Amino acid sequence: MAQASKAVPSPVLEVEGITKTFPGVIANEDVSLTLNEGEIHCLLGENGAGKSTLVNMVFGLYRPDRGTIRVRGESVQLDNSGDAIARGIGMVHQHFQLIPVFTVAENIILGNEVTRRKGTFLDLDSARNRIATLAERYGLAVDPDATVGELSVGEQQRVELVKALFRDADILILDEPTAVLTPGEVDDFFEVMASLTGQGKSIIFITHKLREVLAVADRITVLRAGRVVGRTTVEGATQQSLANLMVGRDVVFQVEKTEADPGEPVIQVHGLRANDDRGVETVAGLDMDLKAGEIFGVAGVQGNGQRELVEVICGMRPATGGRVEILGQDTTGWTPRRINNLGVAHIPENRSKHGVVAQHSVADNLVLNHYHRAKFSRHGVRNTAAVEAEAEDLVAQYDVRTPGIKVPVSTLSGGNQQKVIVARELSSQPRALVVSQPTRGLDVGSIEFIHRKIINLRDRGAAILLVSAELDEIMSLSDRIGVLYRGKLVGTVNAAEARREELGLLMATGTAKDQH
Repeated sequence: MAQASKAVPSPVLEVEGITKTFPGVIANEDVSLTLNEGEIHCLLGENGAGKSTLVNMVFGLYRPDRGTIRVRGESVQLDNSGDAIARGIGMVHQHFQLIPVFTVAENIILGNEVTRRKGTFLDLDSARNRIATLAERYGLAVDPDATVGELSVGEQQRVELVKALFRDADILILDEPTAVLTPGEVDDFFEVMASLTGQGKSIIFITHKLREVLAVADRITVLRAGRVVGRTTVEGATQQSLANLMVGRDVVFQVEKTEADPGEPVIQVHGLRANDDRGVETVAGLDMDLKAGEIFGVAGVQGNGQRELVEVICGMRPATGGRVEILGQDTTGWTPRRINNLGVAHIPENRSKHGVVAQHSVADNLVLNHYHRAKFSRHGVRNTAAVEAEAEDLVAQYDVRTPGIKVPVSTLSGGNQQKVIVARELSSQPRALVVSQPTRGLDVGSIEFIHRKIINLRDRGAAILLVSAELDEIMSLSDRIGVLYRGKLVGTVNAAEARREELGLLMATGTAKDQH
């Protein structure tokens, strides 16, 4: 007996034949996709493949050169984000859209103010109550009265998520929302997504993490060089098949490296103490040593002192106690340039705040911390030809997708901005590298490439301190792993002997086994 045919879900969003160009770049070419009611549609692609450009058009931030956008069957022209919001479209952006000096509550209600007395006064109490309700409902812990500029990257991401939910959108565009979340937070966020789609909301989900795609997607569309190169379902896909489709070649997932041959200590930390921006102690008497020719990975739930530890070592934050020694010199209190001149490179956690100057060109950003050296200037006069030659070389070496070295770095995708930072720091042949979240927001091909570069740097004798929220990255790249909990290293193990369960327990409780 023939089974009754399954009802075809109705599309809430249709993108048909969309093309968008920028000077020297075809960002999208004849792209089409549909989003059905109550589904999660994953959009995959390399850095610079055109994913963010496409969803920015759906959100009214860009206008397509050609093509049609339909919302619930109606052809629409979205001139700005207000038009999109009015049609029930919300977006969590890859780069935070937050005002640092405003509170969490002020950022969330901005443009959607809650008022009383017929709109005369802001009703912040009502806003706080609703934010608290949303935060509790979806497991997104935020303090409505905290100043956004004092929050960690992960906490700011939570604010962005609550801001989108605050507007009650039926169509949600999530542009890499899990890039800065811990594994536990990602699992919680997936529950949020399931709850939203279960209530009839529809989600376009952009991520580079293939495991996430296979965990939550209903359908998958893959972009490469601005064009659709594949469509599939989870049932018809594997991590390997999706990776190959994204980059157009076979991708190696396992990091290949030989056993480390550590030398003398390069960075030593003794009894280090430091406060966060609120004045709360987050590094609490930490001891650590990092040797030449090894990668020391720091694992831990975000907010346990990783950010402050890195910033003290690199001269960006004062220590309140203890000391840091680099290559035998007490560098506590040194400036970032002085530490950099000693041979310490730094890939920061927050690329837009500490890694690039958005308005400056790609070329300027590629020499940002060594423009003053003899190769690029003489008697204070910039050698433009040398700067541009260096930039062209690094863009080619690190496969930075850019229309040219003279365009502002802000015009590049987040992943390509990260490549600019990695190229600049690794090309200086450092004695030590302090790297925080090196592959955040990167596609699988770029991750493979950067991991290989880090391993090559280690093999040339550099000491590497790796801080990452990705436990897989810590375990595959590191030679030794230390777990940071409440500002102290509570356990150090050889990576070859590390067990995920033991590391996870140390990260969550500070102890290697349950205490009964």
